[in-house]
Amino acid sequence: MRGLALILMSLAAPLAAQVEQGRPNADFDPAFRAQTRAPALETTPVQAGWLARGLEHPWGIAVLPDGRLLITERPGRMRLVGPEGASAPVSGLPDVDARRQGGLLDVAVREDFAQTRRVWWTYAKRVTGGTVTAAATGVLSDDGSRMGDVRDIFVQEPPSRNPMHYGSRIVFGDDGMAHITTGEHFSRDDRQLAQDLETTYGKVLRVTPEGEVPPDNPFVGRDGLDTIWSYGHRNMQGAAMGPRGRLWTIEHGPAGGDELNRPLPGRNYGWPVISYGVNYNGSDVGSGRAVREGMEQPVYYWDPVIAPGGMMFHNGRGGFDWEDDLLIGSLNPGGLVRLRFAQGRVAGEERLLPEIGRVRDVEVLDDGTVLLLIDAADGGILRVRPAG
Repeated sequence: MRGLALILMSLAAPLAAQVEQGRPNADFDPAFRAQTRAPALETTPVQAGWLARGLEHPWGIAVLPDGRLLITERPGRMRLVGPEGASAPVSGLPDVDARRQGGLLDVAVREDFAQTRRVWWTYAKRVTGGTVTAAATGVLSDDGSRMGDVRDIFVQEPPSRNPMHYGSRIVFGDDGMAHITTGEHFSRDDRQLAQDLETTYGKVLRVTPEGEVPPDNPFVGRDGLDTIWSYGHRNMQGAAMGPRGRLWTIEHGPAGGDELNRPLPGRNYGWPVISYGVNYNGSDVGSGRAVREGMEQPVYYWDPVIAPGGMMFHNGRGGFDWEDDLLIGSLNPGGLVRLRFAQGRVAGEERLLPEIGRVRDVEVLDDGTVLLLIDAADGGILRVRPAG
C-alpha cells in the first residue's frame, strides 16, 4: 500500500528530492500529499554566532521592549540578558520540580509590558500526590531583579507521579487569551488521560491572562472542563500564533510521529488512539492505525522524529526570504527546521545548522534576526543571520 501511494503521488506531480532523514520507524501511508517528507527547499546560506553563553539548560525566551531578553533555565532560574550579558537570577519565583523533564519552562510577555511589567511563565510544580504543569504570572521590578505579585493562573489536574511530558508553552492570541499546552506525563496509564475531558493532560488550555475561563471556549456548558480548547495531544513543547492569528502547535511523537497541528476548538487530535509513530519497543500505538473517524489529522508529521522544541513564524525581514515560513527547533538530531506553506499545507522543508545541537526555543526579532536557545549544561543563545 505504501509503495502504491508513493507511485500515485509521483504521477500527480514532478518528482522532487526530499530532505535526507533516514528510514521511517512505522509503515503508514500519509493521509494526503506532502503530509510528510515534503520536497526539500533550496538551501539558505546562514551564519550563526553566540549572543550569550553560560546558560544552564535554557528553555524559554521572551523579548522585552528595550531589546533585552528574559530567559528561563530549567533548574529554576529566570535571567535578563542584554548587551552586558546575563543578569543574576530574578528572585521571587516559585520553587520548581526540576526532576527529569521538569523545571522552569516557558516565558512570555504581552505588548503592554512597558506599562504593566507583567510576565507569564510555565513550570513543573510539586504538589501533594505528585507533579503537574502550572502557569504563573508576576510583575518584574523596574531594575529587573525580582518578581512580585506572583500567583498561579493554571495548575494541572490530577497530579502525576511521573516527572515527564509537561509540555509546555504559553502564547497569547490577538484576542488577549492565553493558550497553554500540556503533556500527558508519558506513562501508559497517564497517557490515556489525553482523551479524558475531565483532566488537563495532553490538552491545549485557553484562559484569560488571570486564569479565568473565556465564555466562548468550546466546552463551556458541555461535558468537559471549561478551560479545554483541544485534546488528544501527546507532549506539545512548541506553540506559536501564525498568519491570520491562528494557533499552531507541535508535539513529540513516540518512535516517529512528531506532529504539527493547527488546533481547532473542541477537536480531538487522536493520542494515544492513533499515531504516525510506534511505541519505543516497536509495538503499535493504541489502535495501530493513523487515521480514525472523528479524530483530526496533523498538518504535517515526521518519521523519524525531529524531537521538536519551540517554534515561530518568520516575518520575512533581515535579508531572509522566509515570510510566513515556520521555524522549528530540533532537539534530535538538532538544528533548525524550516517549513514553507501553500494553501495551508506544507510545500517544502529545509534543515539548517545541524551541527549546533539541541535547539529548545526559537525567537524572531522585529528586524528578522533569529535567536536560538541551545539546550545544554553550558548552553546559550545563538544569533542567526543570512551569510555575508
